[in-house]
Amino acid sequence: MHSGLLILTMAVVTALLRFLPFLIWNGKRKTPAYILFLGKYLPYSIMGMLVVYCLKGVQLTSYPHGLPEFIAVAAVALLHIWKKNTLLSIIGGTALYMFLIQVVFI
Repeated sequence: MHSGLLILTMAVVTALLRFLPFLIWNGKRKTPAYILFLGKYLPYSIMGMLVVYCLKGVQLTSYPHGLPEFIAVAAVALLHIWKKNTLLSIIGGTALYMFLIQVVFI
């Protein structure tokens, strides 16, 4: 019962946070400039932070010297340039990275 209430509360809060901007700025009110700025630049900032977070533990001085990470990042970039599909790029890079660390660079 307690777990169910926690899950329900989290679901309601998450839904409210997702729908609140559409309820506040529903076309009748002008969207503030800082919201438009965040909508334009925040996705790129978050991607940059994720790249830094994913690569922060890479040990360049010990085997495999960051090769699996470098290869996977290059694959993500090339896939995205080629297909322009974010989901394909992320899944392809992740699959390649897992293959490299579990099969190639043991």
